[in-house]
Amino acid sequence: MQYAAHRLCRLLCFLTGCLLLPALAHAQQLSVDGIAKSDWPWWRGPARNGFAAEAQLPTKFGNSENVLWKSPVPGRGHSSPIVVGGKVYLATADEAKQLHAVLAYDMANGDRIWAKQISQGGFPKQNHPKNTEASTTIASDGKSLFVTFFHHETVTLTALDMDGGEKWTQVVSPFNPKLYKYGYAPSPLIYGESVIVSAEYDGKSSITAFNRTTGKKLWNADRPANITFSSPVVANVAGRDQLLISGSGLVASYNPSNGTPFWSVKGTTSATCGSMVWDGNIVFASGGYPRPQTIAVLANGSNRVLWTNGQKCYEQSMIVVDGYLYGLVDHGVLYCWRGTDGKEMWRTRLAGPVSASPIYAGGHIYWANEAGTMYVFKPNPQRFELVAENRIGKEAFASPAVSGNKLLLRVAEGKGSARKESLICIGNAN
Repeated sequence: MQYAAHRLCRLLCFLTGCLLLPALAHAQQLSVDGIAKSDWPWWRGPARNGFAAEAQLPTKFGNSENVLWKSPVPGRGHSSPIVVGGKVYLATADEAKQLHAVLAYDMANGDRIWAKQISQGGFPKQNHPKNTEASTTIASDGKSLFVTFFHHETVTLTALDMDGGEKWTQVVSPFNPKLYKYGYAPSPLIYGESVIVSAEYDGKSSITAFNRTTGKKLWNADRPANITFSSPVVANVAGRDQLLISGSGLVASYNPSNGTPFWSVKGTTSATCGSMVWDGNIVFASGGYPRPQTIAVLANGSNRVLWTNGQKCYEQSMIVVDGYLYGLVDHGVLYCWRGTDGKEMWRTRLAGPVSASPIYAGGHIYWANEAGTMYVFKPNPQRFELVAENRIGKEAFASPAVSGNKLLLRVAEGKGSARKESLICIGNAN
């Protein structure tokens, strides 16, 4: 009996250890018909984690070096580009005329193909200076484009066909922040036959799913009445698809098929902006208001917090490679933490502030700060291994996109009325 008990104890310890072992964060795409392998169809790419592992991108580039084309972007926005079917799509806003629009460009040469006005008027009187009226990234299933905007004290979701024709528009939720008038930011999320939208503020807040084809509301999950800005993501974690979102002092998981809560733990802070990331059965979140915190949670429903620290990636998301979590915090210090226990492997001073999220491609992490400096480094838990430090434009808030072996950046130059945005395609020129 004693021997059997000893063997059982050893087996349980082994299984517990396996639960905590990190898995490679390969592109775990929740597939959608009509999306090609080289497409970047929504926020943070096919796997929703910033991964384009097979892409071979230039590590060195500049305003002329390895620039394949550069096209003007009218208006202002932090919406990241997406790529579907050889075209680039992004959202923008003319703040003077109070216009929301979607733009389409030819991936081959950067020519603008069409521009579709979505709404006019009703812009909020106040917004955070780091936010814009077009900060959400479009999502596409290859047949439709889904875009959210905040206007007329509501959040709306519009479905367009791939040529810009409107299919349907639905009001997601009333949205009229009183305490913090900082605008709106969450990007729509495609899952199965649905498109899912978060709308959280100091009023009736929720996550809502709509049918992609008809726009019919499928389900609604209540959220705390607290303004926060994180985009939900879906990942297959702990053996099931989970909708993950942070904010309102919680790290939470929902069933993406019907909105039923799976689990939640107290963690992060009141407001977060970055999307959660994951590795194996562990999920990670970070936030910055009113207190900074980065947190790791075992996502099997045990509500077990594995570790926390006092660092914050507030606007930007983080990235996990080979079981190690990388965070370029707001003031420009880059950290590498071991995912299982939070051990700090190293830190190094770069330059902040930081708003854009990173990508991982061809064995390198690409991460830009707000001033337009793009750091390229190898994910090495033993030491910081800088490969290149590139400068594109004077302002980089939007996160990059990848298509094949090409990198897409939305950047800006100039100030005030002289400020101009550009969409830039980076690739090996030879």
